Amino acid sequence: MELTSRYRDSFPEGFLWGGAIAANQAEGAWLEDGKGWDLASCFSKGVHHKFQGKPEKGSYSPHETAIDFYHRYKEDIALFAEMGFKVFRTSIHWSRIFPKGVEEEPNECGLQFYDDLFDELRKYHIEPLITISHYEMPLYLVEQYGGWRSRELIGFFEHYCRTIFTRYKDKVKYWLTFNEINNMRRNADYVAGVIFDGTEGNLKQLIYQSAHHMFVASSMANKLCHEIIPDAKIGCMLSLSNIYPYNCDPQAVFETMDIRRKSLFFSDVMVRGYYPNYIFRLWEENNVHIQVEEGDLELIRSYPSEFVAFSYYRTSTHEAGKPSFFDTGGEFSTPNPFLKTSEWGWQIDPVGLRYTLNEIWDRYQVPVFPVENGLGAQDQVEDGKIHDPYRIEYLSEHLKAVKEAVKDGVEIMGYAYWGPIDIVSASTSEMKKRYGFIYVDKDNEGNGTLARIKKDSFEWYKRVIETNGEIL
Repeated sequence: MELTSRYRDSFPEGFLWGGAIAANQAEGAWLEDGKGWDLASCFSKGVHHKFQGKPEKGSYSPHETAIDFYHRYKEDIALFAEMGFKVFRTSIHWSRIFPKGVEEEPNECGLQFYDDLFDELRKYHIEPLITISHYEMPLYLVEQYGGWRSRELIGFFEHYCRTIFTRYKDKVKYWLTFNEINNMRRNADYVAGVIFDGTEGNLKQLIYQSAHHMFVASSMANKLCHEIIPDAKIGCMLSLSNIYPYNCDPQAVFETMDIRRKSLFFSDVMVRGYYPNYIFRLWEENNVHIQVEEGDLELIRSYPSEFVAFSYYRTSTHEAGKPSFFDTGGEFSTPNPFLKTSEWGWQIDPVGLRYTLNEIWDRYQVPVFPVENGLGAQDQVEDGKIHDPYRIEYLSEHLKAVKEAVKDGVEIMGYAYWGPIDIVSASTSEMKKRYGFIYVDKDNEGNGTLARIKKDSFEWYKRVIETNGEIL
């Protein structure tokens, strides 16, 4: 008897084509309708700069209005629908629902806004993919509790999750708990875990204890989600821009593997449901002692993430013995001589996306979902039009790589381009670093009409979706 082939040479029917943004980078309306102060609003120069605190009265902050998605979402969703989106990833602003994060009763205006947003998406048959926490914790939880270093946040997060699952159970079927949770590992900033003032004492102790609290909270959210919305899918989300050894020096190869493993540690716990053996050596060598309460490990084991969503922008290389600095874009280290580089210094590597898709599928055997991938560039308006062949080339090559991964046997849920409309950059709070298929008339100083203009890439991505990727 011949073994039945599961080979596929095209994108599956029902593939979720779409795009992704974050609430704090798009909505604006930062204190409107009862919303409280949030973490992102206090990084007026971007998360690659120091925590600024609440902006001074009269000073400009890009998050105050962002691209005014809060008031213009109907116009923007109509444009997404015109492209044929099947899925749209955004996030819920925690402080719109609970302004301080500790209230018993939610803010009805905030709940109603997302009701209306999800209704508008579903009107066009676009599935919402919702990140529950995307670098925007209520500022009160940072100031009073120190972020995720405090175990008390688990209870506040549970109350928040229960509220939104109950409210939107008939409207949202795809959920992610924490955005890029593995960015907890880096020593540059702490927007992932919100653990400021960590330089006193043992920083790694603080990072991994906070991560444990987030693992428990994520599994608790998974449990609640399945109880309240039985037909929902809920996954984890990581930053997975990749890294290669610079050469075949065995030491470089091993160090590169170890760097990558420290990143995949977070999905190892969240998908496999237990702490991997290799982490105990790291903790032993760094005097890390994690406090675990009764029931924590059972909860993590019993309610793992169902799929792995991730951001992918580039790759880099590692030389033996050299330090690496990492961010959403990947590792800042030795440039790869075989790759081109974007205006912002990120090396462009479509094959690396195929490599990463296979890496995650082979490691976990759960569905994977690239929910952030895109090219930031300085677009120019010429006679009311924006010609962006560089973006089309970038996207074409990366989607070909996704298609190759489908042929490799990887189970891929969909593809969400970051971001389909120009938004405020998370890293530097710039508007000139534009990703979108839709141009937004606003500059770095906040000047502009906020008018929306279709770029050439708009029609190109529309044709990709219409043909389910057959034009690639």
